[in-house]
Amino acid sequence: MPTTDTVPASVPTAVPKPPPQEPVRDWWVLIGMTIAAASAAVASFSGLYGLATLTGWPVRLAWLLPLTLDAHAMTSARVWLASTTRSSAARRFARSNALGAIGMSITGNATYHAIGTGLINMTWPIVVLVGAVPAAVLGLTAHLHALRSRTDAAHNDKDGGEDEPQNVREPASRRPARRRRSRYRTEDDLLAAARTASARYQEIHGKPITRDALRTELRISTPRATELRRRLQVPETATPDETGKTDGQ
Repeated sequence: MPTTDTVPASVPTAVPKPPPQEPVRDWWVLIGMTIAAASAAVASFSGLYGLATLTGWPVRLAWLLPLTLDAHAMTSARVWLASTTRSSAARRFARSNALGAIGMSITGNATYHAIGTGLINMTWPIVVLVGAVPAAVLGLTAHLHALRSRTDAAHNDKDGGEDEPQNVREPASRRPARRRRSRYRTEDDLLAAARTASARYQEIHGKPITRDALRTELRISTPRATELRRRLQVPETATPDETGKTDGQ
């Protein structure tokens, strides 16, 4: 019976991964977050505004205290959680700033209510700390911006080997290289190893071993390899006097 050759269908070696699906938005969660954020912003604004007026801020400028803290907390949290932040140092600094700004806001509101209820009295440290907030936030935000412009080496390799920005500095201190212990205890051991390497090189290449090949094989310095190669050229049965004559020639 006639037979027909059938060509097997090509089987794909790898199954392509499906594109990642975007998570489904839960509108109830978004609505709850919006309400919680709005109420927290209003309550925090009221407490920090009152604390600013109690510590001597002009009424027309007291709103700057809650605005400064909330803006710094939002900016730091954005740098901390954003996928575009390519510096681990910037991410760590942003995290500490975000948590610190939230803690300062909580402390400020608690201090305002404690003063209003008579639990604590207005003292000069409170006035100094509240007055120092704008300058401190300005310095922290500027430093955060400078760190965010850096790029770690790991991100450069991941993105395809982009050029490293000039403001990325190499670590100033490195661990000192450990001194390697000698593989050969005595000169006789070293000379024996050199003769073995020379014989192997002669068998493979058909010529005496070179200085660089000897240095690489034994992992020794260049001057020491030169001295060993000179000693290899002297016959093993030569006496010290004959060795001196050979060197003189």
